[in-house]
Amino acid sequence: MRKIYKLYIGIILSVIAVACSDNLDSDKYFKDRRSLEDVFTDKESTEEWLAHAYSFLGGYNLEVSNMLNTITNFADDIYFGGNSLDAYKTFKTGTYDESYRHSWGDSYKGIRQASIFIQNIDMNTKYTEEERADMKAQARFVRAYYYWLLLRKYGPVPLLPDEGLDYTSDYDDLAIQRSSYDECVEYIESEMRLAAKDLPLTRAINQVARPTRGAALAARARALIYSASPINNPRPGDPDKFSDLVDYEGNCLMSQEYNEYKWARAAAAARDVMELPGENNGHRYELYHKKATNIAEPGYPATITPYQDGDFSTKTWNEGGYSDIDPYESYRAVFNGSLAMYQNPELIFSRGRNQGVNSIAEMVKLQMPKTLGGGNNAYGMTQKMCDAYYMYNGSEFNRQTFLDTCQVENRFVSEKEGKAGTYPYLKKGVWKEYAWREPRFYASVAFNGCVWPLLNNSTLKDPKPVEQQVFYYRGNGNGYTNSNFWLRTGIGIMKFVHPDDTSAAKGNKDYVKLKTEPAIRFAEILLIYAEALNELEDGSSYDIPSWDGSASYSVKRDINEMKKGIRPVRCRAGVPDYTLPEYQDRNVFRKKLKHERQIELMGEGHRYFDLRRWKDAPIEESMEIYGCDALMTEENRAAFHSPIVVNELPTAFSRKLYFWPISHEELKRNKLLTQNPGWTYND
Repeated sequence: MRKIYKLYIGIILSVIAVACSDNLDSDKYFKDRRSLEDVFTDKESTEEWLAHAYSFLGGYNLEVSNMLNTITNFADDIYFGGNSLDAYKTFKTGTYDESYRHSWGDSYKGIRQASIFIQNIDMNTKYTEEERADMKAQARFVRAYYYWLLLRKYGPVPLLPDEGLDYTSDYDDLAIQRSSYDECVEYIESEMRLAAKDLPLTRAINQVARPTRGAALAARARALIYSASPINNPRPGDPDKFSDLVDYEGNCLMSQEYNEYKWARAAAAARDVMELPGENNGHRYELYHKKATNIAEPGYPATITPYQDGDFSTKTWNEGGYSDIDPYESYRAVFNGSLAMYQNPELIFSRGRNQGVNSIAEMVKLQMPKTLGGGNNAYGMTQKMCDAYYMYNGSEFNRQTFLDTCQVENRFVSEKEGKAGTYPYLKKGVWKEYAWREPRFYASVAFNGCVWPLLNNSTLKDPKPVEQQVFYYRGNGNGYTNSNFWLRTGIGIMKFVHPDDTSAAKGNKDYVKLKTEPAIRFAEILLIYAEALNELEDGSSYDIPSWDGSASYSVKRDINEMKKGIRPVRCRAGVPDYTLPEYQDRNVFRKKLKHERQIELMGEGHRYFDLRRWKDAPIEESMEIYGCDALMTEENRAAFHSPIVVNELPTAFSRKLYFWPISHEELKRNKLLTQNPGWTYND
């Protein structure tokens, strides 16, 4: 029988750990000399091998999770404190070293595992030809996805030969250089197209976390928008083109010349996802929406009629409007565990609800108020992010306008106003700066005096009140304390929280719903489409074939096409469309688009990387972090709401923080690896 005589270069580039006895991986079978034929002619072993290839998508490769996994989920929008405050300071000031939180090893182990599967699955005749093609496409997807995760974090990385390398070769012969950024993107793009050919449009409920055709094409669009972005597509006159990011031979790994065609390709790739067929001659994906209701129940307020803009307000959802939907619940339910994966029409790819110990549900426990909710008050929102949310009518929030137009004695909701519901979502004692904001604000921001539903409190052995108004003033139990568990900005996070959620335990069970990870949502694809089209010069036009060559797109800066990307997102959010002048001005729309991504994708692992691909991080991440003055008591409530610099949340940005460092261990293993600019070598 054929034995495993080849050892993939991933062993050299990866951190090798002894495999668990219940996991199939090439290390284990290399050690006991079990033949590949034994593995890939056995149906159960073959399935286990593929499952193990998926397994490295956990840990530091998760995209939405708490800080123990996804520390890069915390940019200039949200922060973490509690017992992890020192870790936050280290991360935000860039004072960590080259050994810090690496996903490199796990990614290359996953790549190796998937590559062996692709090369050997065809020998298993216990599967049909169609089943083998699907499984091979899954492995191809996951391999390319590991490369995508590596590229986004570390920049250009080595692309390993699919056929592997002979493990008996000299040590020096097993080294391999980093490929260029464009080469990495081209590999990911081509592999995702190949995977898409054999991946189905939909999955059965018991396989819903496995990739579909849409997942492959969406990941392809992601890679292409990054390739088109300033990080790898510098415009003429750009003072920093990362010419010092080079391979072992001194070749620059980043593009040095601007290429507009990259934007057109990214737009066409997003269009491929948008055009995927669905039921009844419709499209495969759409944004989730919830019908409006006049019935108010605990944790589920009646629909607040969206702003009457004369456009969205005159149409139903099916007609392209928001007159019959509840924007607040439509957005909230996407993240808080209300929807199973198969029920969510905008979820394109996800690791599901079982993300391991440090899951989104665990993150929610750290978001929740300490008293009554049993949480930690450890995860909060910056003032910058809080202020980013639009007003009810779609205009940008302006604090000075609020102060100028609201008299001092009338800046807090009165008891009468609270009982009358004068300000939707606001109860007595709330600062009116939080009044009349867009629906996503109330679904995402745990502002001072907001209501936490905590419906499961009533099911505890010692029942506690539900629908509790929580203030973060000093000395009231949820504000500043002598412990670590208080919100440094006085602003919390409500996104991902379900009305039932409470961290108070009954026996050994916590009452926090499992959450589906939103790794890739259709809203992101729509925003990619609008962003890419906006960057094309007026008069430029490109004919680009669809992913499978069955159609061709005429790609140009067309306002009507840009609206196809941005209008559904704005509509579902319950805010009006942009004005025509805002669409017409490329620079203005670019700012609007970035603002929209900041709001729509908050807390989903995008902001950190967006700021880097746009090259906005030097400004945005160097700004001091502001928040409420959390040291103020309720007696000084007006002073509490006067934004101040939060000294306990320092931040800084240096050029080396564009890309994650490569560990000294990896540099020792592979002598042809080069370090990212600003980081050190092992000698």
